Amino acid sequence: QVQLVESGGGLVEPGGSLRLSCAASGINFNFNAMGWYRQAPGKERELVAFITSGGATNYAYSLKGRFTISRDNAKNTTYLQMNSLKFEDTAVYYCNAGGRYRDTRYSPGDYWGQGTQVTVSS
Repeated sequence: QVQLVESGGGLVEPGGSLRLSCAASGINFNFNAMGWYRQAPGKERELVAFITSGGATNYAYSLKGRFTISRDNAKNTTYLQMNSLKFEDTAVYYCNAGGRYRDTRYSPGDYWGQGTQVTVSS
């Protein structure tokens, strides 16, 4: 049974940082691309970033430079480091596994975490 468990969300002031984690089990993590998505209230879920099995990374253009995706294959975990957070980064952040990618495009796989809330507020 595949499980993706996100953690690390919370309340942060504008300009602050958070690091999200996604621990995976039940999949061959090393061979899976991993993605982070987010969904703000009243908006569609959008891709934040993805990382290939080989460690190549891609980001939503508007987030490049502030967010960093990484993975630790020994821990079956992917991370999303978020810096210089803004009000508009407030959303539920979801981890995704097993997606397909080509160049800078990522199509989500079937496996999703439960989401972790990130709230940027003063």
